[in-house]
Amino acid sequence: MFKLLREDKRLNETILMGVFTLFCFAFSIYRAFYVHSIVFLSLNWNLFLAFIPWALSSIAVLKPSLIKSRIAIVFLLFVWFLFFPNSPYILTDLVHLRMKSAMPIWFDLLLILSFAWTGMLFGFLSLWDIEKILANYLNRTWISIISSALLFLGSFGIYIGRYLRWNSWDIFKDPIELFNDIGDRMINPISNPRAWGMTLFMGFFLNMVYWSFSLIRKRQ
Repeated sequence: MFKLLREDKRLNETILMGVFTLFCFAFSIYRAFYVHSIVFLSLNWNLFLAFIPWALSSIAVLKPSLIKSRIAIVFLLFVWFLFFPNSPYILTDLVHLRMKSAMPIWFDLLLILSFAWTGMLFGFLSLWDIEKILANYLNRTWISIISSALLFLGSFGIYIGRYLRWNSWDIFKDPIELFNDIGDRMINPISNPRAWGMTLFMGFFLNMVYWSFSLIRKRQ
């Protein structure tokens, strides 16, 4: 595995993401022991869900033989997208900030932002992998359009998770109710301003951050 990571120039990336993840975990453990509260330990589960799309895309890039057929690629993209919204989702955990807390608000802010930053990095790095896979079939313009669209769709997924409380695996567990909720937001957009407001503004924000990263990356 280390040989593959070195050959694909992903070893440093993998080590860095591992360090960030361990830092976030230690951050949350310290808070839990200091205030005797497990409130923010759930951030570790959210970060694990954010890790899944990066793990999937990394395997696909390192082992291209696994996705030789178009059916395999479609299946990969489907599973990847189910978990992709979990990557930026941690940003919405900022709603748990409270002025009255056993810890200073700045500490909890830094704790959540550390998890959110790491989660977004998992998501953006995995999206770059997806772009690399799509480059075998599409031109750069279409790939950019698809990436932007995926970020907006991911924002809708964040809304579904935060306000409707659906999880990625509910598409298999309870697909009828899930699609009923999604369909209602599609058919009655005026009656659901929160859904589309959050989707649009979060989508614009994620696109702004993602394409900023892409610009910085190209300057190197």
